[in-house]
Amino acid sequence: MIETPYYLIDKARLQTNMERIAEVRERSGAKALLALKCFATWCVFDFMRDYMDGTTSSSLNEVRLGNERFGKETHAYSVAYADHEIDEVVSHADKIIFNSISQLERFGDRASGIIRGLRLNPQVSSSTFDLADPARPFSRLGEWDINKIEPVMDRVNGFMIHNNCENGDFELFDKMLGQIEDTFGSLLKKAEWVSLGGGIHFTGDGYPVDRFSDRLKAFSDSFGVQVYLEPGEASITKSTTLETTVLDTLYNGKHLAIVDSSIEAHMLDLLIYRETAKVEPNNGTHRYMVCGKSCLAGDIFGEFDFPEELKIGDRVSMQDAAGYTMVKKNWFNGVRMPAIAVKELDGSVNVVREFTYDDFEGSLS
Repeated sequence: MIETPYYLIDKARLQTNMERIAEVRERSGAKALLALKCFATWCVFDFMRDYMDGTTSSSLNEVRLGNERFGKETHAYSVAYADHEIDEVVSHADKIIFNSISQLERFGDRASGIIRGLRLNPQVSSSTFDLADPARPFSRLGEWDINKIEPVMDRVNGFMIHNNCENGDFELFDKMLGQIEDTFGSLLKKAEWVSLGGGIHFTGDGYPVDRFSDRLKAFSDSFGVQVYLEPGEASITKSTTLETTVLDTLYNGKHLAIVDSSIEAHMLDLLIYRETAKVEPNNGTHRYMVCGKSCLAGDIFGEFDFPEELKIGDRVSMQDAAGYTMVKKNWFNGVRMPAIAVKELDGSVNVVREFTYDDFEGSLS
């Protein structure tokens, strides 16, 4: 029995997403890069490698991880590179994408040995949440003025355009891609490749994969470009759980259950966006507010329904605990860091990493 808390990656569930990605790649001709900002748990990279073309990054550490642990094609991107890191970034990358013309002019020559690109901002997005909207007013993410971009086209041969965010609506994706074609068409015709970023939930239930794939192929054929996708959440959605154990129960106007984990420390993205965790099947006549064990008053996973009264020692399994979750785990309150375990296709479960006091102490100084 593995001691909780721990993240459990289910390869069978992961494979479902991988097969959908492979289907899109085959039908559309697009390449798929794992977005490490969303998921960087490299113990399953060898499994994902068979279905994807490489990785894309947001920092020196990520591009190095992608190169050394995933291999294949490695794209480097950062909102801003520092002078002391650019050479190492270039050493790990096949492509480097600059966020601004200023960064391109500053570091373009030092990256002349690899393929260079520029991020474009179409000023339209699918996001309704300002915090995550890459096209929000005064966004620092990418260039949008064609008159400024045209003069540097001799220094780049491709673009990255990331303006989707949790977009499961194909019609909206299609509409925004049409706007991109209208706005940047003259630039796209001069490009050799275009990355459309991530945030497209094409592995979700009911998503029209055939129409999506055909739209990507039409875009590729129209402009003569190699299309890239950067699935993060789409790669690992529903593949991973956070396994916890009830430590205490009490009643304080509501029935409460305290587990041996913390939303602040172990599912931080939900707290940032004020979303609740998911517990399945979440039905029954016994409703509990499931709470974390940190001292933060709002350390609450959410309210869920259970078929029986919760008792000390019962297991509560938090769903969808991979994307923007494992990469954000932290040592707040010194709460025990969840181990990482993998459920293999044959059903066996292996613990691949446990964290100790030495890891906690070593994270500080």
